[in-house]
Amino acid sequence: MTITQTIQTPKIETNERASRLAEAGETWSNRIAADPNSASLTYKVSGSGRGSVATLITAGRHEFLIDEPAALAGDDLAASPVEFALGALISCQIVVYRLYANALGIDLDEIEIDAEGDLDARKLFGIDETVRAGFSDVRLNVRLSGTASQNEFKKLQEVVDAHCPVLDLFANQVPVRVELTNS
Repeated sequence: MTITQTIQTPKIETNERASRLAEAGETWSNRIAADPNSASLTYKVSGSGRGSVATLITAGRHEFLIDEPAALAGDDLAASPVEFALGALISCQIVVYRLYANALGIDLDEIEIDAEGDLDARKLFGIDETVRAGFSDVRLNVRLSGTASQNEFKKLQEVVDAHCPVLDLFANQVPVRVELTNS
């Protein structure tokens, strides 16, 4: 059983969202124009094992738990790593849709996204080394509403897909270095 906690998000009016997005875009544009090196960001996240196979993640001032369902040896106290990965993809898409809709002057009232990913557990359990360990296919269903035309929404999708950092992580190979240390 997954334990969920409802997080109250602030109600943001369209004009306030537009103002915040425009301000962030202008601030970053000015910062990068003044110092191109300021565009290089490094994110640091740490985790430690909890329970059966759960992980407590610390990201800045935020902590969250990632677990597995009982069928994968977990206590089912939180979403799984691959569910968090899909959630990261959805949330990044929403941010970038909002950012570019505002920048392009496209009316975007609401956005909802569903994600599905297919994963073959044979590699995870060492049964078949020829299949991928990760997703073999990911599908997003993006639903947009607003007064924009279908052509404007299609153009927005193209821009978002070209600029979404987490979509880029899914779509392109990223160099990863793993260092093992004993404590």
